[in-house]
Amino acid sequence: MAGTMAVEVAEVVTRKATRNPKASRARILAAARNEFVSYGLSGARVDRIATHSGANKNLIYHYFGSKDALYLAVLEGIYAGLRERQQDEDLRELPPVEGIRRLVESTFDHFVATPELIRLMSIENINFGQYLKRSQSIKPLYRGLLDTIEVLLKRGQATGIFRSDVDAIDLYLSISGLAYFFLSNQHTLSWLLDRDLTVRRRLHKRRQHVVEMVLGYLLGPSRSDAKGNHIDPIKPESKT
Repeated sequence: MAGTMAVEVAEVVTRKATRNPKASRARILAAARNEFVSYGLSGARVDRIATHSGANKNLIYHYFGSKDALYLAVLEGIYAGLRERQQDEDLRELPPVEGIRRLVESTFDHFVATPELIRLMSIENINFGQYLKRSQSIKPLYRGLLDTIEVLLKRGQATGIFRSDVDAIDLYLSISGLAYFFLSNQHTLSWLLDRDLTVRRRLHKRRQHVVEMVLGYLLGPSRSDAKGNHIDPIKPESKT
């Protein structure tokens, strides 16, 4: 009797999911996101995703085809969320300093609000980015980001506010890295440094520090001295 009832419940859930595919896909993706974050790609199980989403395995495979494809769909969603949070196209209308400030703040805030992003980024890097490279949607999102950074940089450089020797990719690597490293390692660093880096006060202070680091670099002098002589930051100047 209990087995019959369970089958009937599953059939009802499946019928409802079929009638509302958008909602059922959203539930599957939410359950899959938690599963991949908790167990990684290799440890994730479609059975658990089915249980937590209320959809049977056949429906999951119908929508996504395979566990790998479901993982990629989760990746695409979480990266799209980051890009949406950054709102970089709106930043182009702001003064250069304010535009960069907002970009740094929104990037940091999204990492804080979405620890799953950090976890999945780490998992994907362990896999050498092989699944991310299959995506047709993620890479184009970053072209818009770089365009926005270049627009802000050129505007700031034209008025003499920003230093002239800035590469947009290097700048974004610094913005992302300053936030990502702190948040991805905050538990180990808290223990090693005897300071709780997870408390709200510390997060706020770190956010401010990252903003000041980036803007301090952009507002500083370029790698040329006052006479226009190039200074290589890697090789020490000759004393002779």
